[in-house]
Amino acid sequence: MKSQEQTWNPLWLDSMYNNRLLVPGYATHFTRWVTDSQHARQKQPCLLDVAYGEQPGETLDIFPASGVSPAKGAPVLVFIHGGYWRALDKADHSFIAPTFTQAGACVVVLNYTLCPAVTIPEIVSQMVKALAWTWRHIEAQGGDPARITVAGHSAGGHLAAMLLTCAWPAHATDLPKTLVKSALSISGLFDLEPIRQTPFLQDLNLTPEQVRQASPVLLPRPRQGTLCSVAGGDESEEFLRQNLLIQQTWGMDTVPVCESLPGLNHFSVLEAMIAPGHRLHQLTLELLGLDEMPRH
Repeated sequence: MKSQEQTWNPLWLDSMYNNRLLVPGYATHFTRWVTDSQHARQKQPCLLDVAYGEQPGETLDIFPASGVSPAKGAPVLVFIHGGYWRALDKADHSFIAPTFTQAGACVVVLNYTLCPAVTIPEIVSQMVKALAWTWRHIEAQGGDPARITVAGHSAGGHLAAMLLTCAWPAHATDLPKTLVKSALSISGLFDLEPIRQTPFLQDLNLTPEQVRQASPVLLPRPRQGTLCSVAGGDESEEFLRQNLLIQQTWGMDTVPVCESLPGLNHFSVLEAMIAPGHRLHQLTLELLGLDEMPRH
């Protein structure tokens, strides 16, 4: 691991972390996400813009499992979107829901206030609040609060990992130690020091203290739960380094899965999550305790 004092070449950092430059067709992915998300909200039951806190950005969408009664309880997939903590919205990611609700999971898609209106540690606190809300209320929507898996993409992958480090009973005495039993980070960011030094991300206003507070690799290994970490095989050297770094730091017991998935870039890797038969889709179903849906 590079030390926190390491100084990187600014132009190189931009070339490593600016995924919109690295993937010329990135806009096609965003357009597809928006269109498919609109269809998802139109075609299946959902509760939109449910407040988990008092701030305008503290809302979530719930997609109940298909054919699962509230009495039975479905595993819960909580998804956190990316966008470098400063862009995108939960509404762009409803497309994640249908394949998992059809498989028997309840899907919750989170929003958070975007930087620079807040800091990254403040977003982490919002995610803790969102998970606490989910644990307390998801049973009413057919979800099982004892079976919560958190998944996130890019900045959302960072936030998913941070949730494993939360001491839940210290946050609120009614919360269990194992509120989040498993997490999935897709192209996550675990070392924020290079992010702090990346020129095009200066509006994040990251400070050295915030890097120490919110870099998973600079925090003690979680005592409960496991993290699966994946990245696209065609992603930059730095995203592949970040992916390996979390397993090297937290160890294989905590990070039993650490893989680069061939042929996928920073955006297509998220789409693999919902592609039946793909390794990432199967891994997500395994974390939820569900089987692969039969293909027709």
